[in-house]
Amino acid sequence: MDQFRDFDFQNGEILLINKPRGWSSFDVVRKLKRAVNAKIGHAGTLDPLASGLMILATGPFTKKISDFQDMVKEYTGSIYLGATTPSFDRETEPEDITDISKITESDILSTAKSLTGSILQVPPAFSAIKIDGKRSYLLARKGKAKELKARELEIVEFEITKIELPLVYFRVVCSKGTYIRSLANDFGKLLGVGGYLYDLCRTRIGDFRLGDAMEADILADHLYSLNRAKAAANENL
Repeated sequence: MDQFRDFDFQNGEILLINKPRGWSSFDVVRKLKRAVNAKIGHAGTLDPLASGLMILATGPFTKKISDFQDMVKEYTGSIYLGATTPSFDRETEPEDITDISKITESDILSTAKSLTGSILQVPPAFSAIKIDGKRSYLLARKGKAKELKARELEIVEFEITKIELPLVYFRVVCSKGTYIRSLANDFGKLLGVGGYLYDLCRTRIGDFRLGDAMEADILADHLYSLNRAKAAANENL
Protein backbone atom coordinates (compact mmCIF):
# COMPACT_ATOMS: atom_id res chain seq x y z
CA MET A 1 0.00 0.00 0.00
CA ASP A 2 1.28 3.45 -0.92
CA GLN A 3 1.15 5.37 2.33
CA PHE A 4 1.45 8.68 0.47
CA ARG A 5 -1.52 8.29 -1.86
CA ASP A 6 -4.80 10.08 -1.31
CA PHE A 7 -7.84 8.13 -0.14
CA ASP A 8 -11.56 8.29 -0.84
CA PHE A 9 -12.97 7.00 2.44
CA GLN A 10 -16.51 8.21 1.81
CA ASN A 11 -16.82 6.10 -1.36
CA GLY A 12 -14.99 3.15 0.20
CA GLU A 13 -11.46 1.97 0.93
CA ILE A 14 -9.90 -1.29 2.09
CA LEU A 15 -7.06 -0.77 4.57
CA LEU A 16 -4.57 -3.45 5.56
CA ILE A 17 -3.23 -2.76 9.06
CA ASN A 18 -0.50 -4.46 11.09
CA LYS A 19 -1.91 -4.56 14.63
CA PRO A 20 0.86 -4.33 17.22
CA ARG A 21 0.95 -6.61 20.24
CA GLY A 22 -0.75 -4.96 23.20
CA TRP A 23 -3.37 -3.14 21.14
CA SER A 24 -6.98 -4.30 21.00
CA SER A 25 -8.72 -4.42 17.63
CA PHE A 26 -10.87 -1.53 18.86
CA ASP A 27 -7.69 0.47 19.56
CA VAL A 28 -6.80 0.18 15.86
CA VAL A 29 -10.25 1.36 14.73
CA ARG A 30 -10.25 4.19 17.26
CA LYS A 31 -6.79 5.32 16.14
CA LEU A 32 -7.98 5.73 12.55
CA LYS A 33 -11.63 6.73 12.96
CA ARG A 34 -11.13 10.47 13.41
CA ALA A 35 -8.56 10.68 10.65
CA VAL A 36 -10.78 8.74 8.24
CA ASN A 37 -13.91 10.80 9.05
CA ALA A 38 -16.17 8.12 7.55
CA LYS A 39 -17.93 4.94 8.57
CA ILE A 40 -15.27 2.34 9.40
CA GLY A 41 -15.26 -1.28 10.57
CA HIS A 42 -12.91 -4.24 10.80
CA ALA A 43 -13.16 -7.79 9.51
CA GLY A 44 -12.31 -9.97 12.49
CA THR A 45 -10.72 -9.25 15.84
CA LEU A 46 -7.28 -10.15 17.11
CA ASP A 47 -6.63 -10.68 20.81
CA PRO A 48 -4.61 -7.87 22.45
CA LEU A 49 -1.68 -10.27 22.95
CA ALA A 50 -1.65 -11.15 19.23
CA SER A 51 -0.21 -9.09 16.41
CA GLY A 52 -0.63 -9.09 12.67
CA LEU A 53 -3.00 -8.42 9.81
CA MET A 54 -6.34 -6.68 10.21
CA ILE A 55 -8.60 -5.63 7.35
CA LEU A 56 -10.48 -2.36 7.82
CA ALA A 57 -13.17 -1.10 5.44
CA THR A 58 -14.69 2.36 5.11
CA GLY A 59 -17.88 3.81 3.66
CA PRO A 60 -19.92 1.40 1.51
CA PHE A 61 -17.04 -1.10 1.54
CA THR A 62 -18.05 -2.01 5.12
CA LYS A 63 -20.68 -4.19 3.42
CA LYS A 64 -17.81 -6.44 2.30
CA ILE A 65 -16.67 -7.18 5.85
CA SER A 66 -18.54 -10.50 6.09
CA ASP A 67 -16.81 -11.65 2.89
CA PHE A 68 -13.40 -11.01 4.44
CA GLN A 69 -14.42 -12.76 7.66
CA ASP A 70 -15.29 -15.91 5.70
CA MET A 71 -11.80 -16.14 4.15
CA VAL A 72 -9.17 -18.61 5.38
CA LYS A 73 -6.62 -17.20 7.82
CA GLU A 74 -2.92 -17.95 8.27
CA TYR A 75 -1.09 -17.56 11.56
CA THR A 76 2.41 -18.10 12.89
CA GLY A 77 3.29 -18.37 16.55
CA SER A 78 4.47 -20.58 19.37
CA ILE A 79 2.99 -22.90 21.98
CA TYR A 80 4.44 -23.29 25.46
CA LEU A 81 4.37 -26.92 26.62
CA GLY A 82 4.33 -28.13 30.21
CA ALA A 83 1.67 -25.84 31.70
CA THR A 84 -1.84 -24.54 31.10
CA THR A 85 -3.58 -21.21 31.70
CA PRO A 86 -7.29 -20.46 32.19
CA SER A 87 -7.27 -18.15 29.16
CA PHE A 88 -5.24 -20.61 27.01
CA ASP A 89 -2.64 -17.86 26.48
CA ARG A 90 -0.39 -15.52 28.50
CA GLU A 91 -3.24 -13.30 29.69
CA THR A 92 -3.53 -15.44 32.83
CA GLU A 93 -0.96 -17.15 35.03
CA PRO A 94 0.40 -20.64 34.21
CA GLU A 95 -0.76 -23.57 36.32
CA ASP A 96 -0.55 -27.39 36.32
CA ILE A 97 3.20 -27.35 35.65
CA THR A 98 4.22 -30.68 34.09
CA ASP A 99 7.49 -32.41 33.19
CA ILE A 100 8.03 -32.45 29.40
CA SER A 101 11.36 -34.29 29.31
CA LYS A 102 9.86 -37.35 27.62
CA ILE A 103 8.21 -35.42 24.77
CA THR A 104 9.87 -36.22 21.43
CA GLU A 105 9.90 -34.54 18.05
CA SER A 106 7.88 -37.45 16.71
CA ASP A 107 5.23 -36.88 19.39
CA ILE A 108 4.96 -33.22 18.45
CA LEU A 109 4.73 -33.83 14.69
CA SER A 110 2.14 -36.59 15.03
CA THR A 111 0.02 -34.45 17.35
CA ALA A 112 0.00 -31.59 14.85
CA LYS A 113 -1.06 -34.03 12.16
CA SER A 114 -3.91 -35.33 14.34
CA LEU A 115 -5.24 -31.77 14.64
CA THR A 116 -5.26 -31.20 10.89
CA GLY A 117 -8.42 -31.45 8.80
CA SER A 118 -12.00 -31.25 10.05
CA ILE A 119 -12.01 -31.03 13.85
CA LEU A 120 -14.36 -30.15 16.69
CA GLN A 121 -13.10 -27.26 18.81
CA VAL A 122 -14.42 -25.79 22.04
CA PRO A 123 -13.86 -22.00 22.13
CA PRO A 124 -11.99 -20.66 25.17
CA ALA A 125 -14.01 -19.31 28.09
CA PHE A 126 -11.97 -16.11 27.71
CA SER A 127 -13.62 -15.19 24.40
CA ALA A 128 -16.10 -12.60 23.14
CA ILE A 129 -18.83 -15.20 22.53
CA LYS A 130 -22.08 -14.21 24.22
CA ILE A 131 -23.77 -16.38 26.86
CA ASP A 132 -27.24 -15.18 27.83
CA GLY A 133 -26.35 -11.74 26.48
CA LYS A 134 -23.03 -11.46 28.33
CA ARG A 135 -19.53 -11.83 26.90
CA SER A 136 -17.96 -15.10 27.95
CA TYR A 137 -14.67 -13.46 28.98
CA LEU A 138 -16.50 -11.18 31.42
CA LEU A 139 -18.00 -14.22 33.16
CA ALA A 140 -14.63 -16.00 33.12
CA ARG A 141 -12.86 -13.07 34.76
CA LYS A 142 -15.42 -13.22 37.60
CA GLY A 143 -14.81 -16.94 38.05
CA LYS A 144 -18.16 -17.82 36.48
CA ALA A 145 -16.87 -19.39 33.28
CA LYS A 146 -19.20 -21.73 31.42
CA GLU A 147 -18.04 -24.33 28.92
CA LEU A 148 -18.97 -23.35 25.39
CA LYS A 149 -20.32 -25.68 22.72
CA ALA A 150 -17.89 -27.37 20.35
CA ARG A 151 -17.78 -26.12 16.78
CA GLU A 152 -16.73 -27.93 13.63
CA LEU A 153 -13.99 -26.17 11.69
CA GLU A 154 -11.16 -26.87 9.27
CA ILE A 155 -7.45 -26.80 10.03
CA VAL A 156 -6.11 -26.72 6.49
CA GLU A 157 -2.43 -26.84 7.50
CA PHE A 158 -0.70 -27.26 10.85
CA GLU A 159 3.04 -27.07 10.23
CA ILE A 160 5.62 -27.31 12.99
CA THR A 161 8.38 -24.91 11.93
CA LYS A 162 10.79 -25.20 14.88
CA ILE A 163 11.08 -27.00 18.21
CA GLU A 164 12.91 -25.35 21.09
CA LEU A 165 11.23 -26.89 24.13
CA PRO A 166 9.33 -25.75 26.02
CA LEU A 167 8.37 -23.71 22.92
CA VAL A 168 7.01 -25.24 19.73
CA TYR A 169 6.77 -22.90 16.74
CA PHE A 170 4.04 -23.35 14.14
CA ARG A 171 2.27 -22.11 11.04
CA VAL A 172 -1.49 -22.71 10.79
CA VAL A 173 -3.94 -22.15 7.94
CA CYS A 174 -7.53 -22.43 9.14
CA SER A 175 -11.17 -21.67 8.49
CA LYS A 176 -13.33 -18.92 9.92
CA GLY A 177 -14.07 -19.23 13.63
CA THR A 178 -10.86 -21.00 14.63
CA TYR A 179 -9.41 -20.08 18.03
CA ILE A 180 -5.66 -20.65 17.91
CA ARG A 181 -5.65 -20.47 21.72
CA SER A 182 -7.95 -23.49 21.82
CA LEU A 183 -5.76 -25.25 19.27
CA ALA A 184 -2.74 -24.67 21.52
CA ASN A 185 -4.65 -25.99 24.54
CA ASP A 186 -5.78 -29.09 22.62
CA PHE A 187 -2.22 -29.61 21.38
CA GLY A 188 -0.84 -29.70 24.92
CA LYS A 189 -3.71 -31.86 26.14
CA LEU A 190 -3.11 -34.49 23.45
CA LEU A 191 0.58 -34.58 24.36
CA GLY A 192 -0.39 -35.16 27.99
CA VAL A 193 1.62 -32.23 29.34
CA GLY A 194 -0.62 -29.23 28.81
CA GLY A 195 0.11 -26.22 26.66
CA TYR A 196 -0.90 -22.63 26.05
CA LEU A 197 -0.47 -20.08 23.28
CA TYR A 198 2.72 -18.11 23.86
CA ASP A 199 2.84 -15.87 20.80
CA LEU A 200 0.63 -15.29 17.75
CA CYS A 201 0.75 -13.29 14.53
CA ARG A 202 -1.87 -13.30 11.76
CA THR A 203 0.01 -13.28 8.47
CA ARG A 204 -2.73 -13.71 5.88
CA ILE A 205 -6.48 -13.31 5.31
CA GLY A 206 -7.47 -14.86 1.98
CA ASP A 207 -5.06 -13.29 -0.53
CA PHE A 208 -4.36 -10.26 1.70
CA ARG A 209 -0.91 -10.49 3.31
CA LEU A 210 0.75 -8.91 6.31
CA GLY A 211 3.67 -7.76 4.15
CA ASP A 212 1.34 -5.31 2.41
CA ALA A 213 -0.05 -3.85 5.66
CA MET A 214 0.66 -0.49 7.23
CA GLU A 215 1.23 0.52 10.83
CA ALA A 216 -1.89 2.17 12.26
CA ASP A 217 -0.05 5.09 13.85
CA ILE A 218 1.95 5.83 10.67
CA LEU A 219 -1.21 5.79 8.55
CA ALA A 220 -3.08 7.98 11.05
CA ASP A 221 -0.26 10.55 11.08
CA HIS A 222 -0.24 10.58 7.26
CA LEU A 223 -4.01 11.10 7.12
CA TYR A 224 -3.92 13.92 9.65
CA SER A 225 -1.18 15.58 7.57
CA LEU A 226 -3.31 15.28 4.44
CA ASN A 227 -6.32 16.70 6.26
CA ARG A 228 -4.31 19.67 7.54
CA ALA A 229 -2.93 20.33 4.06
CA LYS A 230 -6.42 20.26 2.54
CA ALA A 231 -7.75 22.56 5.25
CA ALA A 232 -4.90 25.05 4.65
CA ALA A 233 -5.47 24.93 0.89
CA ASN A 234 -9.18 25.64 1.37
CA GLU A 235 -8.39 28.64 3.58
CA ASN A 236 -6.20 30.11 0.84
CA LEU A 237 -8.93 29.89 -1.82
